[in-house]
Amino acid sequence: MNLYEISFSPTGGTQKVADSLAAALSQDIHPIDLTESSTDFRAVTLQDKDTAVIAVPSYGGRVPAPAAERLSHIQANGAKAVLVCVYGNRAYEDTLAEMQDVAKQAGFRVIAGVAAIAEHSIAHQFAAGRPDEQDNAQLRQFAQKIQRKLEEGDCLEPQIPGNRPYKKGGNAGMVPKPTKGCVKCGLCAEKCPVQAIDRADPGKVDKTACISCMRCVSICPHGARRVNGIMLAAVNAMLKKACSQRKNNELYL
Repeated sequence: MNLYEISFSPTGGTQKVADSLAAALSQDIHPIDLTESSTDFRAVTLQDKDTAVIAVPSYGGRVPAPAAERLSHIQANGAKAVLVCVYGNRAYEDTLAEMQDVAKQAGFRVIAGVAAIAEHSIAHQFAAGRPDEQDNAQLRQFAQKIQRKLEEGDCLEPQIPGNRPYKKGGNAGMVPKPTKGCVKCGLCAEKCPVQAIDRADPGKVDKTACISCMRCVSICPHGARRVNGIMLAAVNAMLKKACSQRKNNELYL
């Protein structure tokens, strides 16, 4: 069995969850990065004996549109899929259900689903430092149960929570902009998952393309990219009640 780790993780939180789960399933992992806009995902082919850990963040209770599109292009050919949606301690709503539909359309057989917590990509005080050791221990336990299901040849599809039709997706509400510290190194433009930043002038952003993933903020070597402070304060206030109490990871088998 080959284990593929297919992830869309602009700021690294989703990747940490995926890495923890995948490492507990296999030492031989083949990574596929859905944030790479230049990759031809139609050329990515799996076999029915393979297993994939597919991990995406929840953006407003939905799968990020570019992640869904790129995942849909993969030729799964009956490979088994462990779906992982990662959220910042608020709610994941229809994310897993949408992942399930997209994965099945690509030819995956869904055998498990996981909803896991990572530090909020915008309001960092919520779920700060997660996944932590308690999370990782729980993810390893999940992996043991998933491994047993694989060894038993059980491909029964689990009951995945979520609504159809999915909740309405929101537009990018927070578009990061450079500060005076920007030296126009171009790293943000190079690594933007949707190529929304002008390579010649990083101050120019296509607001219709930006998905507010915050990768440009997280990777800037000079800390010179930020979101509007007033908008950030509003987001923090809005999330405070919903995100303050620690939520647990969930497994669907």
